[in-house]
Amino acid sequence: MSLARTPERGTIVRTICVREWREALTNRLLVGMTFLPPAVILVVGIALVAVAARNPPSERDVQAIYAAAPATVGLDPKEAVQGLIATYFLILFMMIPTVVPLTIAVYSVIGEKSARTLEPLLATPTGVGELLLAKSLASATPAVAVTWLAYALYLLAVGALGSRAAVAAVTAPGWILAMAVMVPLLTLLSVNLGILISTRVNDVRVAQQIGGLIVVPVLGVGIAQISGRVVLNGEAFVQTALFLLLADIAVFVAARVAFQRENILVRWR
Repeated sequence: MSLARTPERGTIVRTICVREWREALTNRLLVGMTFLPPAVILVVGIALVAVAARNPPSERDVQAIYAAAPATVGLDPKEAVQGLIATYFLILFMMIPTVVPLTIAVYSVIGEKSARTLEPLLATPTGVGELLLAKSLASATPAVAVTWLAYALYLLAVGALGSRAAVAAVTAPGWILAMAVMVPLLTLLSVNLGILISTRVNDVRVAQQIGGLIVVPVLGVGIAQISGRVVLNGEAFVQTALFLLLADIAVFVAARVAFQRENILVRWR
């Protein structure tokens, strides 16, 4: 692909994004990693809510739920189970943007490095910042889109099958804000971290394993939120969003510094 000598920055980014998407669509692994995890989480989440709606929990299960999530104490046992299940799967939805785009981002650097398709692009006047921005957006956009789509389908399914507690859980303002704001920020953090790691390693699996560590704090905060040990009120939400935004910028800048055009053209063999 050849780019014009002096194209507008937006045109460059858009052209590279389209290029990335076309190549991703020809790769079955990338397509599968984009759609399979959200589909599995969605189907299993809906199935468990439906099963919980039909089968009342045992006394032992109820006590375990009350111990794990004190906020459910006093609710009807069946509603409490559905509410807890629905909330747990919201955590899994928040993990989608940390897992799905990582494979795409890593492959966009390491895969192209191995296939020798990155060098021709680097030989053009495209700036490193523009190239990384385009690769970041190309990897993040599908992940955000599938996460939002899966969440919307989950809302519809829980609304049709779930109890009032389950519906209240999935439509809580905090979770809606998290999906709208946190998902894009987490996605960009995962993508930029994947690109940064990919500039230093040559193995896709190693890069995925290192980048996948971002899942751990997300899972920990989610479980702490359900158990009542952490309360993400308005102030905490703003602070977390600002932290993620600053982290996104910092990791992107670090990736730009590490992504040296001359090193790639000369030494990546």
